[in-house]
Amino acid sequence: MQSPEELASGLDGAGYLPDGGIATAAFLAVRMGRPLFLEGEPGTGKTSLALALAKSMDVPLIRLQCHEGIDATQALYDWDYPRQLMHLRVLETRGEVDEASLYTRRFLLARPLLQALESAPCVLLVDEIDRADDEFEAFLLEVLSENAVSIPEFGEIRATTPPLTVLTSNRTREVHDALKRRCLYHWLEHPSLEREVAILRRTLPGIDERLAVRVAEAVRKMRGLDLLKPPGVAESLDWARALQALGRAEPDATTLGAVLKYREDAERVLGSTIVG
Repeated sequence: MQSPEELASGLDGAGYLPDGGIATAAFLAVRMGRPLFLEGEPGTGKTSLALALAKSMDVPLIRLQCHEGIDATQALYDWDYPRQLMHLRVLETRGEVDEASLYTRRFLLARPLLQALESAPCVLLVDEIDRADDEFEAFLLEVLSENAVSIPEFGEIRATTPPLTVLTSNRTREVHDALKRRCLYHWLEHPSLEREVAILRRTLPGIDERLAVRVAEAVRKMRGLDLLKPPGVAESLDWARALQALGRAEPDATTLGAVLKYREDAERVLGSTIVG
């Protein structure tokens, strides 16, 4: 890809409608070989961008879903102990016990990070890094800096072509500066009204244009309220699908369960003039 515009065209072909800032950030990550750190509210399209990048580049997507307590074993590799034990028993029956044969590639279970290093080229999605802890951040920074890992019993595994790494954060906590400095950074806002309408019409080809506009306008107003969980694009799409299924021409209160996931949020919206 020779320009942000060309990358934007590829993302568009993959079903993702980027704005100029997103296209430029993604292009620079590809061209410079740097990880891309995407931060923003839930539902702003961070994960979808990584999926579209992999599709537009025709490479595998390897996803590491972060969670509280995640460690190197879950993210990098583990040994297949049951198979090692069976192998050892076979060797013992032959009188050929060789401990070194227990630590070959056939017994190594590759987790997402190791899969990405071995599956070049690919897109590595490290989703919701803000849910992991400081220790895992430091470990991840080391892997991303070297694009290699050293396994004591086996040796070094290095990526022949570094993966395009996309990290996402919903900013439930601040990620350390050391990791951010290693990456290119982009903050994703909720889409503009025009872009959200375009997303609705692209994803739901049969939707009436007026309904798409009314859904996007209502969701945009909801995001301006003090909601526990402001709706993202995924919720806009679900709401539009629900309204289509019911044959409705306008958003209404009976379908709020498709767009709002907390009782308090529904009550707050019902107390406004957003829906009838």
